[in-house]
Amino acid sequence: MKTINLKIAPCKIVCVGRNYVEHIKELNNEIPSEPVYFIKPNSSISEEIVYREGLHYEGEISFLIKNKKIVAVGFGFDLTLRDIQTKLKQKGLPWERAKAFKGAAIFSDFVEIDDLNNLEVEVVKNGEIVQRGGVELMMYKPDFLVKDIDEIFGLDDGDIIMSGTPKGVGRVERGDEFIGRIYKSGKVLVEKKWRVN
Repeated sequence: MKTINLKIAPCKIVCVGRNYVEHIKELNNEIPSEPVYFIKPNSSISEEIVYREGLHYEGEISFLIKNKKIVAVGFGFDLTLRDIQTKLKQKGLPWERAKAFKGAAIFSDFVEIDDLNNLEVEVVKNGEIVQRGGVELMMYKPDFLVKDIDEIFGLDDGDIIMSGTPKGVGRVERGDEFIGRIYKSGKVLVEKKWRVN
């Protein structure tokens, strides 16, 4: 199994919103009739979590694309300025201020993979598991997402798909310690630790 440790510079990061039913419920959102997508720019990628007022964590199974196929998996944080997002949603405005700011996309290394079954994401905050969920809980599965996203936006080598977050999202505070893990059939494939600055 090869680990891909690189300075990530995708053409785009395509994020899937509202892909886990329990997460949709915890934020009192409507269940969508089709996938919800938004895009983060390269400038949102960071190696550290920097505290901001109202910052929330969302752990996600993230996929690296090559030749319009998933070739590797990693852990990703879709960091969100929740209060700003809520205000934008209420006004029917785009979410970029809340989702695409500098430092809003945090990734582990990526590990090569050819079987997408039995993948799970886990977030540990200050020693407590706060999020855990897998592909089987997704409304829209990875293979469908790749095809759909490619038809809409196109997918280039090095692009990343962040496939949505399970329930358990929450606030980020200064000094918090997070561990993000991706499991395959109960075995840790990749993990990374961060402390909030």
